Amino acid sequence: QEMVQRKIIHIDMDAFYASVEQRDHPELRGKPLAVGHAEERGVVAAASYEARRYGVRSAMSSQKAKRLCPQLIFVPGRMDVYKSVSRQIHEIFHEYTDIIEPLSLDEAFLDVTENKKGISLAVDIAKEIKQKIRDQLNLVASAGISYNKFLAKIAPDGLCTIHPEQALEFIARLPIESFWGVGPVTAKRMHLLGIRNGLQLRKCSLETLTAHFGKVGSLYYECARGIDERPVEAVRIRKSIGCERTLERDISSRSSVIIELYHMAVELIERLQRKEFKGNTLTLKIKFHDFSQITRSITQSQELTTLDRVLPLAKELLKTVEYEQHPIRLIGLSVSNPKEEADEQHGVWEQLSFEFSDWE
Repeated sequence: QEMVQRKIIHIDMDAFYASVEQRDHPELRGKPLAVGHAEERGVVAAASYEARRYGVRSAMSSQKAKRLCPQLIFVPGRMDVYKSVSRQIHEIFHEYTDIIEPLSLDEAFLDVTENKKGISLAVDIAKEIKQKIRDQLNLVASAGISYNKFLAKIAPDGLCTIHPEQALEFIARLPIESFWGVGPVTAKRMHLLGIRNGLQLRKCSLETLTAHFGKVGSLYYECARGIDERPVEAVRIRKSIGCERTLERDISSRSSVIIELYHMAVELIERLQRKEFKGNTLTLKIKFHDFSQITRSITQSQELTTLDRVLPLAKELLKTVEYEQHPIRLIGLSVSNPKEEADEQHGVWEQLSFEFSDWE
């Protein structure tokens, strides 16, 4: 561990989009609410706590959400409002520290090891931030506090501090699905190895984990031991440009998939040129009919700026995906890894983090 014990706070706004809508529209308070569109191919962007009691979750199809909760109220999203509220939340963060790493509009890490107000306990800072968000914005935030990002993020909702002496015991009980980067596919692979919680993960050797999961295996190895040396990065340079599309119907024939892939590649090139973005890593994102999701990536020495470079690579990545018996609901493509970072990665790798925050 570092000589100076870091103090990291992870702030997560509770049911952010839905809470903003209920705040601004009193008639919606206390009612099951979904932000999104109710049509056949619609997806829930956010669900209120009242809706969650019925099992409604973000990223769920609107049709399934309505089956679970027939009285569910759908409201269209207002992204400009959510961005504005997010800026107000960050103004509160900046009263305490400028070392802020946003993960999305409603989530961020704060490093308060040295803070502007000289407050010694990170939990006291978290309490103040939560109270100011409630008083000034009439919204509720959860805060996790610990000595690294992994533990701060997985701390239970509300207000929770994981002290260094508690860390190993807490991690031991943690379901493997709660670990960073473990999505449904990786969780199944973990289960096949007999790994269902942090204690079982900790018993695995580094060699075993890297043999089964590649480079990310070392991350799992360290997290199981409460080690995470990643700093809170205050400036996030745009690292990717991407686009994705939910299809009008699920598809499983190769010709249909190739056509959709072509359209995605054309749109991606247009966005890259518009943003003047250059990168060397292409990532294919596939969401299947059952909402399970995978990504495949490949890194090249030359920059991916033209269709004749991107499309053949996309087709190569697609060959690694089994979809004939597993129809596709959504296709996405992104280019990432600007040239100065490209030397760190070579060849094909499988990304084990199943959420993309930087898709346009």
